[in-house]
Amino acid sequence: MRPWAEDFSRFSLEDLLRFRAANRAWSRELRAETNTLVNHRLAKEVSQDDYLARRKQLHEDAAECRSRADVLEVQVARRSGQTVPPL
Repeated sequence: MRPWAEDFSRFSLEDLLRFRAANRAWSRELRAETNTLVNHRLAKEVSQDDYLARRKQLHEDAAECRSRADVLEVQVARRSGQTVPPL
Protein backbone atom coordinates (compact mmCIF):
# COMPACT_ATOMS: atom_id res chain seq x y z
CA MET A 1 0.00 0.00 0.00
CA ARG A 2 1.23 3.48 -0.75
CA PRO A 3 2.17 6.05 1.91
CA TRP A 4 -0.59 7.23 4.18
CA ALA A 5 -1.71 10.86 4.47
CA GLU A 6 -2.47 12.04 7.99
CA ASP A 7 -4.27 15.24 6.93
CA PHE A 8 -7.42 14.56 4.94
CA SER A 9 -8.70 18.15 4.86
CA ARG A 10 -7.43 18.71 1.31
CA PHE A 11 -9.22 15.67 -0.10
CA SER A 12 -12.73 15.59 -1.51
CA LEU A 13 -15.36 13.01 -0.59
CA GLU A 14 -14.69 11.32 -3.94
CA ASP A 15 -10.98 11.07 -3.08
CA LEU A 16 -11.82 9.54 0.28
CA LEU A 17 -14.15 7.02 -1.36
CA ARG A 18 -11.33 6.05 -3.76
CA PHE A 19 -8.96 5.64 -0.80
CA ARG A 20 -11.54 3.47 0.94
CA ALA A 21 -11.99 1.31 -2.17
CA ALA A 22 -8.21 0.92 -2.50
CA ASN A 23 -7.93 -0.01 1.17
CA ARG A 24 -10.66 -2.63 0.76
CA ALA A 25 -8.80 -4.06 -2.24
CA TRP A 26 -5.63 -4.18 -0.15
CA SER A 27 -7.55 -6.04 2.57
CA ARG A 28 -8.70 -8.64 0.02
CA GLU A 29 -5.12 -9.01 -1.25
CA LEU A 30 -3.83 -9.54 2.29
CA ARG A 31 -6.44 -12.23 2.96
CA ALA A 32 -5.56 -13.97 -0.31
CA GLU A 33 -1.84 -13.80 0.50
CA THR A 34 -2.50 -15.25 3.95
CA ASN A 35 -4.48 -18.13 2.49
CA THR A 36 -1.79 -18.82 -0.09
CA LEU A 37 0.92 -18.73 2.56
CA VAL A 38 -0.98 -21.17 4.79
CA ASN A 39 -1.53 -23.51 1.85
CA HIS A 40 2.17 -23.40 0.94
CA ARG A 41 3.11 -24.13 4.53
CA LEU A 42 0.69 -27.06 4.73
CA ALA A 43 2.23 -28.41 1.52
CA LYS A 44 5.64 -27.94 3.16
CA GLU A 45 6.73 -25.62 0.35
CA VAL A 46 7.75 -22.93 2.88
CA SER A 47 10.04 -23.38 5.87
CA GLN A 48 8.69 -22.73 9.35
CA ASP A 49 10.98 -19.70 9.76
CA ASP A 50 9.94 -18.17 6.43
CA TYR A 51 6.30 -18.87 7.22
CA LEU A 52 6.51 -17.18 10.62
CA ALA A 53 8.33 -14.14 9.25
CA ARG A 54 5.83 -13.65 6.41
CA ARG A 55 2.87 -14.35 8.67
CA LYS A 56 4.10 -11.68 11.11
CA GLN A 57 4.40 -9.14 8.29
CA LEU A 58 0.94 -9.99 6.98
CA HIS A 59 -0.46 -9.61 10.50
CA GLU A 60 1.13 -6.15 10.81
CA ASP A 61 -0.15 -5.15 7.36
CA ALA A 62 -3.67 -6.34 8.26
CA ALA A 63 -3.60 -4.26 11.45
CA GLU A 64 -2.52 -1.21 9.44
CA CYS A 65 -5.26 -1.89 6.91
CA ARG A 66 -7.91 -2.08 9.66
CA SER A 67 -6.60 1.15 11.19
CA ARG A 68 -6.80 2.92 7.84
CA ALA A 69 -10.32 1.58 7.30
CA ASP A 70 -11.42 3.03 10.64
CA VAL A 71 -9.95 6.44 9.84
CA LEU A 72 -11.44 6.47 6.36
CA GLU A 73 -14.89 5.53 7.63
CA VAL A 74 -14.81 8.48 10.04
CA GLN A 75 -13.62 10.84 7.32
CA VAL A 76 -16.27 9.67 4.86
CA ALA A 77 -18.97 9.97 7.52
CA ARG A 78 -17.87 13.51 8.36
CA ARG A 79 -17.91 14.56 4.73
CA SER A 80 -21.32 12.94 4.23
CA GLY A 81 -22.78 14.81 7.18
CA GLN A 82 -23.36 11.66 9.23
CA THR A 83 -22.85 11.58 12.97
CA VAL A 84 -19.52 10.05 13.84
CA PRO A 85 -19.25 7.85 16.92
CA PRO A 86 -16.04 8.31 18.94
CA LEU A 87 -13.28 5.79 18.25
